[in-house]
Amino acid sequence: MRIEMTSEPGDPQRPNEDYASVALPASGSGGALVVLDGVTPPPEDYGCTHGVPWFTARLGGAMLELSGSQRDMPLAGCLAEAIARTADAHSSICDLSHSRTPQATVVAARWEADTVEHLVLSDSALLLERADGSVTPVLDPRLGELPAHVHALRDRVRALAPDTAERAAASEAYVRAVEALRNAPDGTGFHTAAADPSVAARAVTGTTPRGDVRALLALTDGATRWVETFRLGDWAGLFALVRKEGPAALVARVRTAETAASAPRGKRHDDATALLAEL
Repeated sequence: MRIEMTSEPGDPQRPNEDYASVALPASGSGGALVVLDGVTPPPEDYGCTHGVPWFTARLGGAMLELSGSQRDMPLAGCLAEAIARTADAHSSICDLSHSRTPQATVVAARWEADTVEHLVLSDSALLLERADGSVTPVLDPRLGELPAHVHALRDRVRALAPDTAERAAASEAYVRAVEALRNAPDGTGFHTAAADPSVAARAVTGTTPRGDVRALLALTDGATRWVETFRLGDWAGLFALVRKEGPAALVARVRTAETAASAPRGKRHDDATALLAEL
């Protein structure tokens, strides 16, 4: 089995808000991986004294422990319990009702002798390399299915000249519209793991026969930019790059593309994590 991972902050002056880890039991042929992408909070007070790296470490650690120890519990159940444990760890001193309380996207996978189980919540990605060499992306599509008025705001931002007051105002309006749909109480919009365990039921989940999966590649959206933002190749090409040159090479190519971009979308550089597990 080959396990290789890299995680790099978008800004060396800021803490990395991603989390990545793997558990391999001492006996048996099973294992589990967890990758989280913490959601950067606004500059103003957001009700939590701990910060996003504390949150992703707590949530990711709990998710990994439960995935490994509770083998009969589905990954969605493990995520719900991990969210509840993390919330309990700071609910007495933090305002978890704040809309931007620490939260994260989630990718998890667990393999047994006969099956590979997966879970994806929000805009991180899991790639399954099949026995025949083909690559299947497991994605949560809901960020791409936002209402038409939100897409119109995004398109307006892209059409405006960079580094102008007009573009800054349009970007702020777009961000507000997207934030209104994050973990909306009516279940519409898109979802991230924050303080409500019920969000785990909204994750994309599934099971694949172990014999049909050769390798797994978990990616935060800072790494999926290679495909989704800069169009440097497709998912199969991304997997081939990581298999040949390693996860660090993928992140390095993303960084080169980010630096060369004349009008970057959102952050010029984002935290980027890639975790390869060859089964």
